[in-house]
Amino acid sequence: MKDCFARPIASAPDAWFDMVERDWNDGEKVIDRTTKRRRCLNLGSYNYLGFGSFDEYCTPRVIESLKKFSASTCSSRVDAGTTSVHVELEECVAKYVGKHSAIVFGMGYATNSFIIPVLIGKGGLIISDSLNHSSIINGARGSGANIRIFQHNKPSHLERILREIAERQTKTHKPWKKIIVIVEGIYSMEGEICKLPEIVSICKKYKAYVYLDEAHSIGAIGNTGRGVCELLGVNTADVDIMMGTFSKSFASCGGYIAGSKELIQYLKHHCPGHLYATSISTPSAQQIISAIRVILGEDGSNRGAQKLARIRENSNYFRSELRNMGFKVLGDVDSPVMPIMLYHPAKIPAFSRECLRENVISKVGDLTGIKYFPAAPKKQEAEKDTIKLV
Repeated sequence: MKDCFARPIASAPDAWFDMVERDWNDGEKVIDRTTKRRRCLNLGSYNYLGFGSFDEYCTPRVIESLKKFSASTCSSRVDAGTTSVHVELEECVAKYVGKHSAIVFGMGYATNSFIIPVLIGKGGLIISDSLNHSSIINGARGSGANIRIFQHNKPSHLERILREIAERQTKTHKPWKKIIVIVEGIYSMEGEICKLPEIVSICKKYKAYVYLDEAHSIGAIGNTGRGVCELLGVNTADVDIMMGTFSKSFASCGGYIAGSKELIQYLKHHCPGHLYATSISTPSAQQIISAIRVILGEDGSNRGAQKLARIRENSNYFRSELRNMGFKVLGDVDSPVMPIMLYHPAKIPAFSRECLRENVISKVGDLTGIKYFPAAPKKQEAEKDTIKLV
């Protein structure tokens, strides 16, 4: 199965890319790279809007920032790692997602892992969707807060938990210091869109904070790519903490937290990821700024609107055609994440190798996503082995 993972590529992660062929014999532990290249269709990266290859607007500006600022700041944000581009990026992100302020980090996964323990600790309660990303799980565990899990994307079960908590507090007179409900805009393993309007309404009713992870939804859905809030008509003022990553729609790296001015100032003074980690590289930051400008049409063209329309149309068409062919495909309308269900572990490498024979890469670097029982509900046990086609 090792040959199905970490297949090296030798070009930009565009719609088609060059894959480095490897030699491997059954029973051997080492897979050797060859000098051969194979042109493959890319169905396995998160390059949702196609910014991962050369872009007429973004690329020249990234090159210019590289010349001016170099490849790395070699410092944390609080030392010498904040450039004018970093300040511009945070202002750009805050405006784009509809919040007062934002803070950016050099790694998307670490954004959740760093931030959640700063937001809540002992005496607090985290209520997390059962299929939240591992970065959220790690952040929640590291916080020291109590953790409750609600059934995946079921607002009714979330309300039941909050009601039980409210009734218990009335009897014991020991309220939680803080309650944070954590959900994702698009769930990366299922391709399902969060039922955000219902969740926000419930959290308002029980005075719980809403933490929204938009790693896969920001820049990919909504009329102007502003994510699940725009798609479902949710006022961003009703979402207390908005998190997202730059490695998908914006073809860069890192993540952000957007919220009130007071929240972001607190994070800048207390978050280890801001105080001690090397800041996101300036060329990476410039790529994000430029991509957002293209999406919003600030480059003087309508390419951004065309990209958003294309990802929506392609996703819906591809999902529909796969289902017509007899595949069991998860995911909601407009979601760019399409898991195809395979019902036996042995099918996963076989499917991957068959795709490769047809010059198709279904998932580069991380082919399989496995949901282990009891992390997944019992009724989903038959669906525990998935290949994610993006």
